[in-house]
Amino acid sequence: MSIPLSGTLVDLVHGDYRASVASVGASLRSLSHAGRDLVVPFAAERPRPFFRGATLAPWPNRVVDGRYTFDGVQQQLALTEPERGNALHGLAAWLDFDVRDRGADFAQLSATIQAQQGYPHRIEVTVGFRLGDDGLRSTVTARNTGADAAPFGTAPHPYLVAGPGRVDDWTLTLPADKVLAVTPDRLSPLGLADVAGIAEGVPWPGAFDFRRARTIGDLFIDHAFTGLARDASGTASVVLLARDGRGVAMRWDAACPWVQIHTADQPDPAVSRLGLAVEPMTCPPDAFNTGTDLIVLQPGETATAGWTISAA
Repeated sequence: MSIPLSGTLVDLVHGDYRASVASVGASLRSLSHAGRDLVVPFAAERPRPFFRGATLAPWPNRVVDGRYTFDGVQQQLALTEPERGNALHGLAAWLDFDVRDRGADFAQLSATIQAQQGYPHRIEVTVGFRLGDDGLRSTVTARNTGADAAPFGTAPHPYLVAGPGRVDDWTLTLPADKVLAVTPDRLSPLGLADVAGIAEGVPWPGAFDFRRARTIGDLFIDHAFTGLARDASGTASVVLLARDGRGVAMRWDAACPWVQIHTADQPDPAVSRLGLAVEPMTCPPDAFNTGTDLIVLQPGETATAGWTISAA
């Protein structure tokens, strides 16, 4: 049998939950609960659209100009976001991961990011998926298998679906005190601002304040948030609800002090604002330049981060 263009498929089931993982990019292709989509799915027979459901490594978000200096050496990455002149979402999203282990409700996939121009390091990335009563738990573990220290960051890229309608119709709860202001043209970081205040690129005071649930409306969001409220276990969460009171929640551990929120605006109305991208991140945009929360993996070292998506 031919392999679908999205890669080898692994279908998971547990109770009312169903999930499908595609090996290209270790991507979450679909996730549903009792027949209701919790993420925007994509067809197996076509290449994954955009970064929908992909695993992002060895950096999430953007490296501005694709240029950074690490350990005294300037590096130049390929500009994979050419319209903005940035290197976008790492190097793992189009790797075909090997399925190392699988069962009815779990899968483990692995791939190696080889040393290359702009990133002269070798990183083994292992992604685990497990369905349980509380939804789909995903973990990313990175191991530096090279001989030198390597900069690293990771995140997932699911587009959450609350229910009928589009992003404009849904209610968001995001317990974050700070938002990273960005330039309107290239989304380059400018600096942290209070979510209740005003900054460049913020259309009105409090536009990005979702500490209390409110409808997203036609607001454009493609920003990183931090200063996250957490429970006693160190878990932060986002809740997205439709008008019928049902929806989807995403939770993540202390390894991710940031979360990128994007309303998935596209020029084509047919595919615009279908889901809300919620991307828990180990570091903010352009961390390869700023060093903020950047993980530096020494040879042989590992780093792990995890998140859970569930019905709400």
